[in-house]
Amino acid sequence: MTLVRRSAALATAGALLAGCAGGPGGGGGKISDGKVVLAVLTDESGVYADLSGRNAVQAVKMAVADYKAKYGDKAVAKKIEVVDADHQNKPDIANSKAQELYDRQKADLIVDVPTSSAALAVATVAKNKKKLFIDVGAASTELEGKQCNKYTFHYGYNSYMLAHGTGSEVTKDGSKNWYIVYPDYAFGQDMQKTFTAAVKESGGTVVKSDPTPFPNDNFSTFLLKAPGLKPKPQVLGAMQAGGDLVNLVKQYNEYKLRDKGVGLATGLMFITDIHSLGPDALAGTRFTDFWYWNANQGNRAWADKFQAKTGKRPTAVHAADYSAALQYLEAVQRGGTDKSDGVVKQLEGHQVNDVFTSTGTIRPQDHLLVHDAYIAQVKPGSEVKEPWDYEKILKTIPAAQAFQQPDAACKL
Repeated sequence: MTLVRRSAALATAGALLAGCAGGPGGGGGKISDGKVVLAVLTDESGVYADLSGRNAVQAVKMAVADYKAKYGDKAVAKKIEVVDADHQNKPDIANSKAQELYDRQKADLIVDVPTSSAALAVATVAKNKKKLFIDVGAASTELEGKQCNKYTFHYGYNSYMLAHGTGSEVTKDGSKNWYIVYPDYAFGQDMQKTFTAAVKESGGTVVKSDPTPFPNDNFSTFLLKAPGLKPKPQVLGAMQAGGDLVNLVKQYNEYKLRDKGVGLATGLMFITDIHSLGPDALAGTRFTDFWYWNANQGNRAWADKFQAKTGKRPTAVHAADYSAALQYLEAVQRGGTDKSDGVVKQLEGHQVNDVFTSTGTIRPQDHLLVHDAYIAQVKPGSEVKEPWDYEKILKTIPAAQAFQQPDAACKL
């Protein structure tokens, strides 16, 4: 069965709006190929399938529905399709699938793409094809650093945000000595680098850092050595995510490392990870989040719609996928065209105010979406009032502090 599946999303018959002066954006643009095609390139079968996966497709379809409902007959994009593909967390497959989506499926936008090595591969394809790519699922700061390009945008989070949230907060609270374990590919390497910097800036020390295989289901070698390191680490910094993080935490608890004086800090954690393990397995663990379904009534209302379609509460990635697709369509609406250069112009510097963020700005210098982030803590089971209600928001990190300053190496 092919990994690329096509699903019509609210396709509406009728002629497309002709490009003319006085149309949206006044630019006289038009819709290429008679339709707008949004492609979700994601992990549909591996360690990141729960936090992103097929439900990312549903989030994008929700954005299409809301765009159509808002503009009706005045919509510039009258026919919209959503397609998807599985990159299996492999950069070579991500590369080939991106080319197939742009060339054969006629995708105007690729969105999502967890796994930093895969995202960097797709960014190169987007640059060469001069097609839009909005990454949501990867953390690498290279996307807005030396590997940035005119057609790639980074949306949601990055390793700097995670490190200068969790790493800084936990260190300042007294856990000065860290042992960091990280998956040995672009994401983990970037996380190790940014967390080490954040810990040192906050007065702490990284006793040791060890790369681990990716994906991996056995972390015993690394966990068993933690209590014997000199000096003894006060905290294990686990940079894994998705299914790998779930496996690591299970083994961390089996070896009773917390009882041995080695606490746990996670570099990247999602509500699906907590759901898989149960809240008591992670109770008290602090982490950096960038959206939570039960943080306010607006988030909850959107999460109710998402759950009705998927049977699950959305992760922060799902909310960001929705926002990325919606903001792309809004940019098409403002500019009157889906031509890449016109959409880029509309996105650069745009202030984002939707269910994902009310504080977002797409930086024109590097195409990074800058927005507030949060320090969260996992509730114990005794405090969980309803299914999926696992997080307590402890602190807001303002947008200006949550993300790094533009990198001079980025040349759009």
